[in-house]
Amino acid sequence: MKSQRIVEPEYLFFNADREKKFITGSEAVKEAIKRANVDMAVSYPITPQSESMHLVGDIYAEGYLKDYFRGENEFAVMSSVAGAAMGGVRVFTATGGPGTLRAFEIFPTWAGARLPVVCAFLTRGVNSPLTIQPDTIEMSFLLDTGIIMLHAETAQDLYDMILKAFIIAEKTDVHIPVGVFADGFFVTHTRDSVEIAPEDIQLPPYDAYSAPVPVMDMENVPVRQMRDPFVMKSNFISYAAHASWQQETMAAMERSRRYIHSYLGGLIEAENEEADILIVTSGTAVSQSREAIAAAREEGLDVGLIKIKSIRPFPAEEIKQLTQNAKAIIIPEFNRVGWLSREIKSVVADSAKVYGAPRVFGGMTMPIELILEEIRRYSA
Repeated sequence: MKSQRIVEPEYLFFNADREKKFITGSEAVKEAIKRANVDMAVSYPITPQSESMHLVGDIYAEGYLKDYFRGENEFAVMSSVAGAAMGGVRVFTATGGPGTLRAFEIFPTWAGARLPVVCAFLTRGVNSPLTIQPDTIEMSFLLDTGIIMLHAETAQDLYDMILKAFIIAEKTDVHIPVGVFADGFFVTHTRDSVEIAPEDIQLPPYDAYSAPVPVMDMENVPVRQMRDPFVMKSNFISYAAHASWQQETMAAMERSRRYIHSYLGGLIEAENEEADILIVTSGTAVSQSREAIAAAREEGLDVGLIKIKSIRPFPAEEIKQLTQNAKAIIIPEFNRVGWLSREIKSVVADSAKVYGAPRVFGGMTMPIELILEEIRRYSA
């Protein structure tokens, strides 16, 4: 194994010297895992994620991971990841688009088993006719699986969020999986300046015995696995056990809020939030919105921006408070169904002022003129 010095997470995240590199989002994934003290990574190729896990395989060959292998398919990968996490190791994987859907059953299993898995979802379209192009529709399917969902705007976000996700996921009072989402191609295959910590330092190892449920080792029976008689019973004890465990999983997600605040500076970022018109969005739609806002200001239009970094847990109170005086709330999205618009409408008192547009999908880009048109419409 590579010789790296173990440092406290806060030092690696905030205090260590950083070198600026001009790299792709896929390379940012590699750089994060190089410093994450990961025990095992399991991979299966799917565009646009394939390159990221290929690069993780490269650093395995260099000695930065203890084990790495390719699964038979996405379902097998996510099942293998579950087994590794149950065995008490820090584990990482990535997928996207149809791969997410093929493995879908396992994600609520991760949450229900309280597994601190970190998975990068490098998103793409899943609709027919087949497309490999950018789209975030898979995020709508994952909203209620019980996993924490962070959405990266840039390669810098992707690098930082992956590293911090391990520490958030492994907190004893959290201990549920974290999905770090980035828009495929827009982030994964474009180059950006990313500030990276030295490669000779790494996070502390995962302490599996701090978990709220027993690790499966030679001393502990596999209590995380449900027994069929218990699952199949139709009685109050069975119902209550299942209901209380789901409530506890949801409570664990709520407890993650304070760690997201500590490590990511909050669930949102706000700029000029006193403006009458607010753009509220996440992912690369934030970058497009920044450009549109700059163009709007040249026209004398006052527009604010709320960047959502955490989709689950959702920043309901923050959004409710920041949008209460806005006259119009514009939600640009890279998907057909407008899942983020629905989320925001559910927490804003006057949902009539929430406008789920512009919305592009199927791999289309979002010219800033589309956002600017919405700004002009509601400025009149």
